[in-house]
Amino acid sequence: MTRLQRRYSNSGCYHIMLRGNERKNIFLDDEDRQRFINFVNKKQTDNKLILYAYCLMDNHVHLALKDTDNDISILMKGIATSYAMHFNKKYGRVGHVFQGRYRSEVIENDRSLLAVIRYIHQNPQKAFLVQRAEQYQWSSYQWYLNQNREGATIVDVLYILKMFAEDQKDAINEFIKFSNENDNDTNLYMDDNEGEGTIRTIQDGKVYLHKYLNQNWLEMSLDMIKTDKNFRTSVIRNLRTNTNLSVVSIAKLLGINRGMVERVRS
Repeated sequence: MTRLQRRYSNSGCYHIMLRGNERKNIFLDDEDRQRFINFVNKKQTDNKLILYAYCLMDNHVHLALKDTDNDISILMKGIATSYAMHFNKKYGRVGHVFQGRYRSEVIENDRSLLAVIRYIHQNPQKAFLVQRAEQYQWSSYQWYLNQNREGATIVDVLYILKMFAEDQKDAINEFIKFSNENDNDTNLYMDDNEGEGTIRTIQDGKVYLHKYLNQNWLEMSLDMIKTDKNFRTSVIRNLRTNTNLSVVSIAKLLGINRGMVERVRS
């Protein structure tokens, strides 16, 4: 199948996502995460890109950046190759670390850039890893709140904050308000779980389940999965039909006995 030609941004800005091969984890410890950030930072040091936001999840990465040399494909290949070599050497493995080429969305204006940054920073909340964005260690949100912390220079926060206000304190307060708003414009960013049948991890399952319950069972609490048979059956059937989660994973996700899952056919 012929690859689709990538769109190039007139502004030089992109939303980038790298995903683990077969949706497997690409970060197994904090040293891995720091190493990936170092590889990105190296490209900044070479004056080839400007980073506005990042979020490192277990099995994928989001970046909002500006390519200053119109060399985005070469830049991302360099970052991915460097990290893959580190990962394979460290864990004594061979083969692909990332799932195909990186995915990209062009960002052509400031409104879209801000929306993508908000979306990236909200990823850990949507995956139920934290309650607030500032609680997550491996995203750039922390640098927007305190530009004086060691390591803050990796992200060009001042460019973004000046879109909110000239006074830095006011800008941070407005940025926080904006970041906490619901992000409803799905045209501005890519869906992490595009292709529901590719959901194989409990983390991805949590995101999918949250969306499914909000769309179909607003009146029900997940706690009722153990007591309401009709509710439980519908949820299990949906997970068995629309995801690749194993019986054991579905049972862990729902907090029920695996036998309850096995009795429901997709």
